[in-house]
Amino acid sequence: MKRSSKLAEVKEKVSNKTAEIKAKRSLRSYVWMYFIFFTAFILILIWLFQYFFLERYYQSAKIRDITDAANQIIQAYGTDQQEVTNRSLAFDNSLCVVITDEMGNPLVMENNMGAYSHLNKVINKGYGIGLFKMISQLKQSDDNYITKIAQNENFKSKEIFYCTSIYTDDSDKQAYLFIESSIEPIDSTVSIIREQLIYITIILFELAFIVTMYISKRLSKPIVDITNTAKKFGEGDYTVEFNGHGYCEIEELSTVLNSAKDEIQKVSELRKDLIANISHDLRTPLTMVKAYAEMIRDLSGDNPVKRQEHIQVIIDEADRLSSLVNNLLELSKLESGNAELKLTDFSIVDKLNDCMTRYQILIEQNGYDIKYIPDEDRVITADIAKLDQVIYNFINNAINYTGDNKVIRIKQINKADVVRIEVTDNGKGISKELLPKIFDRYYRDAKVKRDVVGTGLGLSICQEILKAHGFAYGVQSEEGKGSTFWFEAKITKQESKTVQKMESRLSLSGLEEK
Repeated sequence: MKRSSKLAEVKEKVSNKTAEIKAKRSLRSYVWMYFIFFTAFILILIWLFQYFFLERYYQSAKIRDITDAANQIIQAYGTDQQEVTNRSLAFDNSLCVVITDEMGNPLVMENNMGAYSHLNKVINKGYGIGLFKMISQLKQSDDNYITKIAQNENFKSKEIFYCTSIYTDDSDKQAYLFIESSIEPIDSTVSIIREQLIYITIILFELAFIVTMYISKRLSKPIVDITNTAKKFGEGDYTVEFNGHGYCEIEELSTVLNSAKDEIQKVSELRKDLIANISHDLRTPLTMVKAYAEMIRDLSGDNPVKRQEHIQVIIDEADRLSSLVNNLLELSKLESGNAELKLTDFSIVDKLNDCMTRYQILIEQNGYDIKYIPDEDRVITADIAKLDQVIYNFINNAINYTGDNKVIRIKQINKADVVRIEVTDNGKGISKELLPKIFDRYYRDAKVKRDVVGTGLGLSICQEILKAHGFAYGVQSEEGKGSTFWFEAKITKQESKTVQKMESRLSLSGLEEK
């Protein structure tokens, strides 16, 4: 009941998560919305400028033009180009230009606004109260010029009045420049622009809708394709191929997913092989245990000799099961990195001689030719129990695969900083195709049948132990000529220094003899 309730709870969580994902918007809809919002923002910005800022912008632009004209008039004042400059600027910009002295008497005047010019009336009628006010405001102001916007009743439009001072070398000849310019009514222009904006807005929204639909579909299509492929892959279809074209990032993602798919497929196949092999290894001893237990019950229960034989078979098969389970646990611990190494310094020659004594019975009773070919003794640093396990696995593996003459050689080769241990058999060898897989933690060749029963995990355990030590290892094999499994154990630092001293002494003695 508990198990079924947990399963129902898991299914409910999965369904809720699926519903939650479906409730979220897709990438395509997000891209579409972002483009539409961006278009709407641009249009709102344009409308704001046209409705609220167009008149202000126009006035500021007009003041800039008048200021530029005033600077040119001031530069030309008192020169031969004065009249030409004033007339040209007044004509091109529809200005009324007046230069007066400090008392308001006109010194220069150029009118291109006609009789309705306010400055023209003031000068002609001789009352310059407005001019004196502007001069007074200019003197009180911190700016170089002042402007005033007023309504012209004759033109029914606004006008800009500009006033600035003209400084000369002679203080008695202080002059003031006045410029009058009409602000042309832009209401009709604005209405035309706004009418155009309505059509532009409609066209832009239609274009934005079409373009964003196309772009969002184009952007999201490779991701949608990869997602659909990933769903099939998640359902166990390892034949799928991730294809992403058009964008560099999508192509890189496809490459990574294809690599991950290949690795997962490989691990899945190897896991199946491992389960099948372990199931086979478990089934045989369990069958034997059951069969011999039934034989004790039915046949040999009263026969002490037979009963003892049958009980011994059960014990052996139970030991085999225990060994298999222990190896699986050890391999799992090594792969997870939880196994701690107890490093000690010990003699490699003593260790190998000790190993050889354990095979003495096998040599005498079964005719195996197992020999250890030593080199000078070296002290290495390693976990003695785990390295012992590696050596035994290599030798047992050689016993399982050796040829009919049962020749096995354990060879020690001393190098500068390491001791190389080789275990060679004269069996059938390993093909080049299988060599890369021989240490794989899930691999087991179905074609090979061993004479000596084992768990099939020995080489995988050896690989993890040697990796944990940081020792180099490998296998050399040729079909029909046997195989050599090897590893290189690092010697201690003190031993390394001693070896270097001995080598230097030998080289010196050799030179002296010469």
